[in-house]
Amino acid sequence: MRRWNGWGDDATSMSLNDAALAMLGERLGPGRPPRDVGQAELLSAVPASRLPEHPLIRRDAASRFGAALGESYPDWLRKRCGPLPPVPDGVAFPESSEDVRTLLDLAQAHGWIVIPFAGGTSVAGHLDCPLGERPVLSLKLERMNRLLHLDKTSRLATFGAGTPGPQLEAQLQAEGYTLGHFPQSFEYSTVGGWVVTRSSGQQSLRYGRIEQLFAGGRMETPVGRLDLHTLPASAAGPDLRELVMGSEGRFGVLTEAVMRVSPLPGHERFHALFFPNWDAAEAAVRGMVQDRLPLSMLRLSNAGETETNLTLAGHANLIAWLERYLGWRGCGEGKCMLMLGVTGTAGDAARALRQARRLAGRHGGVHIGTVMGDKWRANRFKGPYLRNALWERGYSADTIETAVDWPRVKPLMEAMEQAARDAFAATGERVHAFTHLSHLYGQGCSIYSTFVWPTADGGFEPNMERWRRYKGAVSQAIVRHGGTISHQHGVGRDHAPFLLAEKGPLGMATLAGLCRHFDPKGIMNPGKLLQDGSRWGHASLEANAADARG
Repeated sequence: MRRWNGWGDDATSMSLNDAALAMLGERLGPGRPPRDVGQAELLSAVPASRLPEHPLIRRDAASRFGAALGESYPDWLRKRCGPLPPVPDGVAFPESSEDVRTLLDLAQAHGWIVIPFAGGTSVAGHLDCPLGERPVLSLKLERMNRLLHLDKTSRLATFGAGTPGPQLEAQLQAEGYTLGHFPQSFEYSTVGGWVVTRSSGQQSLRYGRIEQLFAGGRMETPVGRLDLHTLPASAAGPDLRELVMGSEGRFGVLTEAVMRVSPLPGHERFHALFFPNWDAAEAAVRGMVQDRLPLSMLRLSNAGETETNLTLAGHANLIAWLERYLGWRGCGEGKCMLMLGVTGTAGDAARALRQARRLAGRHGGVHIGTVMGDKWRANRFKGPYLRNALWERGYSADTIETAVDWPRVKPLMEAMEQAARDAFAATGERVHAFTHLSHLYGQGCSIYSTFVWPTADGGFEPNMERWRRYKGAVSQAIVRHGGTISHQHGVGRDHAPFLLAEKGPLGMATLAGLCRHFDPKGIMNPGKLLQDGSRWGHASLEANAADARG
């Protein structure tokens, strides 16, 4: 069963070994496990619904609470510490596009706010309920979870937008195909959520980001249905798919998604390589992607993440042997680990690996085989479970990601980590920061940083203030270095204060105009993407965004 106040299935857990606990203690000081609030206490505070009874809408406290929060750090704090956030007044479970149409018409007629809910994995505040007089209806799309049609000739598969990753892949693989989209939230995130937040999967180097995979579909808007017909290419004006991708529920509800699928590969392995330092590693992976080597994944950890991952791995004797061997090969202190994927036919994969190893060798790269790659693959979706283990030991964790052109990658990566250290140091606290590049392009790459710090005593507000302070500081660093405020997590409410720096005044006005066009009464997910609607708890982020814009 899915945890109500943490990540993932409650039958799955990850533990911190003695070496990892020693590292945390040395770098951050002792953790202080907090007292968690009980679910019954939160449910007892759910207020009476403002929606009338309706056969399609549930108004019980448990259903409403279950649709109120995602997986952002503020969401985590509210589930762990309280207080109860605003919750929807009702939850509907549509089973078809026609059900969604009925519910949108009902909400439009009565002026209800509508918040689409897919897998509930948002880490950017997409599901926050606005404060205000209007009732809020959550549309949970989990029953729209089937493969509706597979065109094997065109390799197009149509899914209900609420289909989660495991069900999507199971239905495709039964027919000999794969979408190949594997975000870390794969267990619970859905194809519709991937599209409307512009998601990127771990093997985007082979299969593409969601922009390359999304071929068309159907979106129900307050003013009518938008059909996106599938075409291999078109010069007939702007591509309307772009209105849907990244729309985050502001224009309507994506109900069906037509995706470009691929035959299942005959061979896939993941290999680990080490480099003596960051500059050598960055030059190697940049060369691989700019030379268009047919790889499926490049995932490069900086020295801090490499050390952390080796410590978390356990098996102290084996790791000690590996450290000695790598030191002998020139990869000592400051070394960086690369996880490299090869996918396709056995022959193509072997040729791609030879090319990659040859290029890596010119930069001091050391190939150590597939043992660590096999371990990574087995645990590829378990990273978020570490947040549960850290919390139980008295530590908090959060991530921030961006993307930037190659000349600014190293300066921005270092600036993000330093901004977090400075933000915590200002109040005498410490943070453990580390980073990897997970999605690479000829032009630049994504930067994905993780931050771990001691949880504060005192419940919600002291911990929320720590998060606001560090989140604002790192976001400022991103804006000042010309990075995007989000490469793969979307904008939601948490990133909205910083969007103007990327889009500019005219771009923001264009987005606002589209919202008015599709949603003239302003019922669709207000406060997300654009800073309209009621807001709460983010005032300091908005001030930081204003500072970053100068």
